[in-house]
Amino acid sequence: MEFKLPTSSSNLGVQIENINIAETLSNLEVSHVREQWVNYGVAVFPNQNLTLQQYENFSQLFGPYGKEPFLIPMQEHPHIVKVHRKPYEEAAHFGGAWHSDWSFQHEPPSATMLYSEIIPPEGGDTLFANTADAYDDLSKEMKKRIQNLSCIHSAKLPYAKDGVYATEGKKRTMKIHTSDEANKTMSHPLVRTHRETGRKTLFINPVYTIEIEDFSKEDSDSLLFELYIHMAQEKYIYRHNWEPNMLIMWDNRTVMHMAEGGYDGHERLLHRITIAGDATQ
Repeated sequence: MEFKLPTSSSNLGVQIENINIAETLSNLEVSHVREQWVNYGVAVFPNQNLTLQQYENFSQLFGPYGKEPFLIPMQEHPHIVKVHRKPYEEAAHFGGAWHSDWSFQHEPPSATMLYSEIIPPEGGDTLFANTADAYDDLSKEMKKRIQNLSCIHSAKLPYAKDGVYATEGKKRTMKIHTSDEANKTMSHPLVRTHRETGRKTLFINPVYTIEIEDFSKEDSDSLLFELYIHMAQEKYIYRHNWEPNMLIMWDNRTVMHMAEGGYDGHERLLHRITIAGDATQ
């Protein structure tokens, strides 16, 4: 097993080579992989030829499956979601705004995994932003200002009956379930402490964070916007270029991410698994 460490300023994205994750890994190998994933936020495994069963077996080395409340999984693999877009589709690509997966859940997923099958010849990069480094670089005054704040998270913007996916009016290959359940809310600390690293992170994102508790809408929107601009600076971003038969896993506790388009006229297919997390602190 070899590790290629990040070369960008984001400190994200370790590439793990000379490992066959289709095979049974030793406890020591799993420990090494987990250490790299936690330290660098995004772990990349190129040149992996996996069946979906082998993919599931690998995922379970890192915790139980997470819950996918608004994405309909494969019938024969109920914990795998096909992230699929056909060449003819007019609907916008999935996940095209900064977010941390399912941050509106009581225990948001610690990890999300994607395994690539069909990759278009252009476009389709995934961007990751380092929310731990972004916190570290805040001024002392800003850290003090936000240290005890909590935010309301909800899935209503994309997944409610009047949300983006319910009203887009375009046929979509990917199976998405919109529901009144999306209107439910959950409170999380704005500054979250990572249970494994002890680092503080900014646990907010533009898709699911609705407001700061006990703030007026104007003051909440203003502060969140200021933090989002800070978090999305180029120095915090790792751009992932996909290849077929590549698995990546990222830590939702220390990164937010977004998918880019730019591949109209081409098919793109990846398989997604989420791993359960724990309550924020």
